[in-house]
Amino acid sequence: MSRFEGLRPRAERARPLRQWVSALTAMGLVTLSASALAQPVSADHHLQSRPENLSWGWFPIDKAPVLTIESGATVRIDTLSHHGSTQDEDPLTFLGGFGLAPDEILQDVRDFWASRPERPREGRTGAHVLTGPIEIAGAQPGDMLEVQILEVSARVPYGFNSRGARSGPLSDAYPGTRDGDAGASIARDGRTLIRTAVANGREYALLGAGLRIPIAPFMGIMAVAPQDPTVGQPGVTVAGVQSSRPPGDYGGNLDIKLLTPGATLYLPVFHDGALFYAGDPHGVQGHGEVSGTALEQSASGVFRFVLHKDVGITGPRAETPTHDLI
Repeated sequence: MSRFEGLRPRAERARPLRQWVSALTAMGLVTLSASALAQPVSADHHLQSRPENLSWGWFPIDKAPVLTIESGATVRIDTLSHHGSTQDEDPLTFLGGFGLAPDEILQDVRDFWASRPERPREGRTGAHVLTGPIEIAGAQPGDMLEVQILEVSARVPYGFNSRGARSGPLSDAYPGTRDGDAGASIARDGRTLIRTAVANGREYALLGAGLRIPIAPFMGIMAVAPQDPTVGQPGVTVAGVQSSRPPGDYGGNLDIKLLTPGATLYLPVFHDGALFYAGDPHGVQGHGEVSGTALEQSASGVFRFVLHKDVGITGPRAETPTHDLI
């Protein structure tokens, strides 16, 4: 689903100390306290997920920046999962139905939910809650924005996974689907709450029956404001309104699990200030959202933004410590 065409491995590099520690911990040879792993990365700015800093289901191209920074600055960005914050029921009732206590529900989730009636929805077909935009001073069309991912960490010890009779590989669009194929016996809203916990110094998603999956948080959406959303383009049914569902040359709903701390994303700039958005936080994901979603989990990330003048690229590019994503 991404615009990246593949992975290109780089030459072997010396493994950073943290990779050795992680490997030894996974083998049970090193025990680290949760607090030792959870030391937050400091940032020059903190952009909170308050209602005034959020958009629902689209990338505004003319919204006033909620934060302005200089090139090279770091920003901690709080994001919300749309699971629990966009449904018709209030969060206390909806999330309480999954066994969550009121003190486990972020105040930001409650406040965003209360702001829903005031938000436009025409053409805004995405479900995602997006934090931004951030203005990078001096950015102009034709420049390139470098986004260094320094940290992504969960804000709550739970997330949601959804699946349906026609989602993921069961969808009509999946290769091999034939006319008349029956859907799977899965409820329309096959949503499951998955708890997370720390064991031996590492955070896991607990799937029951002794099965646990290591958490690897990342932002499913990182984007600049799209150039000129035009009816007929993917995700555009109203002029000027770009849905958050499809990815594009602006980035967007990339859902690339490799964009974890240590990776860098490069985006073209289409508007003055670049206008950066982040959202759709994931606790962990497989090779794509195979069941329909990842582990949808509110998260906070720290990013460094570096502006490159007159370096034109046509779409997103990225790199990890081991691969180039092109």
